[in-house]
Amino acid sequence: MNNQPFVSIVIPVEVVGADLRQAVKHLLTQTYQNFEIIIAVTKDNGERFPKTEIVVAPELEGRPAERRDLGAKTAKGEIIAFIDDDVYPENDWLEKAVDGFKEETVAAVGGPMVTPPNDSLLEKASGWVWASPLGSGGAGTYRCRPQSKRTVDDYPTANLLVRKSDFLAVGGFQTQYWPGEDTKLCLDLTKKLGKKIIYDPEVLVYHHRRALFIPHLRQIRGYGLHRGHFARILPETSRRLGYFLPSLFFLFILIAPLKILIFRWFGWDLLFQLSMVLSIFISAVYFTALLLTGGWVVIQSGDWRLGVLVMPGIFTTHLYYGLMFLRGYFSKTVKRSIHPHFWQK
Repeated sequence: MNNQPFVSIVIPVEVVGADLRQAVKHLLTQTYQNFEIIIAVTKDNGERFPKTEIVVAPELEGRPAERRDLGAKTAKGEIIAFIDDDVYPENDWLEKAVDGFKEETVAAVGGPMVTPPNDSLLEKASGWVWASPLGSGGAGTYRCRPQSKRTVDDYPTANLLVRKSDFLAVGGFQTQYWPGEDTKLCLDLTKKLGKKIIYDPEVLVYHHRRALFIPHLRQIRGYGLHRGHFARILPETSRRLGYFLPSLFFLFILIAPLKILIFRWFGWDLLFQLSMVLSIFISAVYFTALLLTGGWVVIQSGDWRLGVLVMPGIFTTHLYYGLMFLRGYFSKTVKRSIHPHFWQK
């Protein structure tokens, strides 16, 4: 690969809007300029941008995975950079990312997706749910807040650059898995090709969040369903304790009160007392962790309102994700189209 590889930036979108315009504005001011932009759109309003090719696919409305695949097939670059339309990059994003492909063993590079400083309060609160260790676990923290450089085996397409030859070698996206086609792609790159995916904190973009609570939970629904399904059919990267913990918590909330009532009803005093002690202990640990997380968010953000919002945000996220994970795990198939408003903010 030469010193200035050509990059194709692929953005799937329903229709050109303010978020996409913001993304393109920042792309056109990149310190690295050897690129093209491919916008795979379902509703063309005639708006055009420099260095940009518009690919219109009206039959793919509500199906961003297929639009990414269509854009990738059109791409002329040695590297394909996937971002979402509600993402805009730092000015040196491409420069830092391309630098990560110097080694042939690297198939893909990703970086953190932080919440923009000008997002609304409820959008910022959603971002802190994602960024907190309690809210989204280990992977969520480094995906949503810059942390140390590392090798990973799964990364989302909101900020993922892939070597085109490797992308084609594994057959591109398995779009029937949306919103999990990126997990399947990463699994194929690491297992089939034996290559690496690098997380670099300097490959940074800003990702507009879906506001707490309803839009945020709509998104959680799709993620829970597909991660649960993947935990059964693709265990290599999805059958991990952290993904199961919200479901265990959901079952605890559902079953613990019922068990206590049954033990009390039948006069099983020892079991009743043990259940009470265990329930109080688990609840105390969890809600103490929530309080500590809320305090941590206040310290990190400087806004007490975010700390207050994050606590119920994490609680509802855990319950809903846990329920959807179980549903996905025990489903034979998971539909690609989750909800007509799935990816709306």
